[in-house]
Amino acid sequence: MRTIGNLIWFIFGGVIMGLAWCFFGLIAFLSIVGIPWGRACFVMAGFSFFPFGKEAIARNELTQSEDIGTGGLGMLGNIIWFIFAGFWLALGHVFSAIACFITIIGIPFSLQHLKLAGISLSPIGKTVVTKEVAAAARNANAEVEVANLRSNK
Repeated sequence: MRTIGNLIWFIFGGVIMGLAWCFFGLIAFLSIVGIPWGRACFVMAGFSFFPFGKEAIARNELTQSEDIGTGGLGMLGNIIWFIFAGFWLALGHVFSAIACFITIIGIPFSLQHLKLAGISLSPIGKTVVTKEVAAAARNANAEVEVANLRSNK
């Protein structure tokens, strides 16, 4: 089912927004200082091309450790990203969501566009994994949190 959803998605609009992510990624790479944003753009472009069955989660949620993109510099990077590209990509995804929603058949695609719009506002510090891996990471984090709470008694 995911494969069929991704194929239909790619043909009927996913390719356009995926290419928009690639466009902003190329601009970021050309600026040299924007290489970290460019890398994030290409990760999210792959997600935008084929979003069904995948999820973007914070890297620290997956690895249980902080890195440069998940700390304070990541937040600063996301603020800069929002100003120069995030807003425009989010706007593109929202307009695409509205167009899909109008068709009624496109409602599942509309929901994917809205998910991608949220991600486009702050992609730094996130990675794309399958839904199963994301669920396993959240379960592992919950187990660690419960163990920490129990040890504090």
